[in-house]
Amino acid sequence: MWIKIALPVVAILLVVVAGAIAYGSSRWNAGTHAMRARLEVARLPIKPATYDENEIEGLPAPVRRYFRAVLKDGQPMVSVARLRHEGRFNMGETRAKWRRFTSTQVAVTRRPGFDWDGRIAMAPGLKVFVHDAYVAGEGILHVELLGLATLADLRGTPEVARGELMRFLAEAAWYPTALLPSQGVRWDPVDDQSAKATLTDGATTASLVFHFDGEGLISGVRAAARSRIVNGVLVATPWRGRFWGHEVRGGMRVPLEGEVAWELPEGSWPYWRGRATDITYEFAQ
Repeated sequence: MWIKIALPVVAILLVVVAGAIAYGSSRWNAGTHAMRARLEVARLPIKPATYDENEIEGLPAPVRRYFRAVLKDGQPMVSVARLRHEGRFNMGETRAKWRRFTSTQVAVTRRPGFDWDGRIAMAPGLKVFVHDAYVAGEGILHVELLGLATLADLRGTPEVARGELMRFLAEAAWYPTALLPSQGVRWDPVDDQSAKATLTDGATTASLVFHFDGEGLISGVRAAARSRIVNGVLVATPWRGRFWGHEVRGGMRVPLEGEVAWELPEGSWPYWRGRATDITYEFAQ
C-alpha cells in the first residue's frame, strides 16, 4: 500500500523539480538575451575598418613583434567576437574544488564590453549559472543556482567595473585588433619581452602588463591588483592569466587555451582553466 501511495508522490515531486529547473533556465536565458541586447545598443562605429601596419610604428618592440605575428596588413577590424568555452572552474577558497563548466561569450570591441554566460556543474543535475560582464561601463558578476536562487550579485561599483574592463583587455588576445592604438589602447615599454597596455572607457581605466613569447605571441598578462571576493568582500589581489595553443581564426593568430589565477602570498591559486572550442567574428564594414 505504501508503495502505491509513494510512487505518485515521487512522480509529482519529479515533475515539480523538472518544472522548476526548466523555469530557472528559461529565466536565466532571458536575462542573457537582455544583457546582450544592451551590448548591442552600446556598440559604436569602428574606425578605421581595416588594419594598417604603419599604425604600429613607434610602439614598444615586443608589441610591434606581436602585431606582425598575429595580423596581416589590411586585416578587417573585429567588431564582435563570439566564443564557446569548456574547461574546469575552481570553486574552492582554501582547498581546490574543480568543477566542469561550459560557456558562451559575446565581446563587443567598441564600446568595449562583453558577457560571459557560464554553466558550472556542481553535481549531477545541479548547476551554478554565472554572468561575468562589462556592459555600457558597468561591471557585473551575477551568480545563481539553477537560475532560481541568487548566490552573488556584484555590480555598479568602480571596483567591479575596473576588474571587468581588465578582463576585457586581457581577453583581447582573442580579438587582437582591439589592442591597437587606434582602438583606444596605449602601450608603454617594460622590457624586451613585455609591455604595459592601458584602456580607458568613460570613468574606468584598466592596465595590464602583457608578456610575449619567442614567436612574439601573447603568453600571459598580469595585474598588480584586481578585485577578488573574499568572504563577501572585494580585496585587491595580484592576478595573472596565461595563454597558449595559438591557431589562425578569422585571419588572426589567437590562443585557444588558457588559465587564470590569483597570486596569493602562499602561492598561485588557479581558478579557471579552459579552451575556446569555437570562435566566430563580425568585422567592421
